[in-house]
Amino acid sequence: QVQVAESGGGSVRSGESLTLSCVTSKYTTTSNCVAWFRQAPGKKREGVARVFVPDGTAHYEDAVKGRATISQDKAKNTVYLQMDSLKPEDTGMYFCAAGRSVPGSGGYCAHLETWYEYWGQGTQVTVSS
Repeated sequence: QVQVAESGGGSVRSGESLTLSCVTSKYTTTSNCVAWFRQAPGKKREGVARVFVPDGTAHYEDAVKGRATISQDKAKNTVYLQMDSLKPEDTGMYFCAAGRSVPGSGGYCAHLETWYEYWGQGTQVTVSS
């Protein structure tokens, strides 16, 4: 079992930056991908970005591409999501999840949440205009 915990959410103004942190209790082959998802009020949860932990290969969804950066500290089992130029539409609950890479893919982390077995409780991000 892998525990996941997010932190770093808060209330910011449009154009500001925020860095979220995701700590996993341990690294296993079933948690070699870490992804960020978000859910705005009244909307479905959507992917934001994801990283293949062994080599740091990251993917970003179109809504945040160019404004988000994933980084990690392997020694601390921590993945960071830096969000710049925040917009009101970035408001939502941000979830971190860990799961396995797609078998036979050479380390591809899927964007669908069904691939992620371990989830945190979420951290709220509110962006005001």
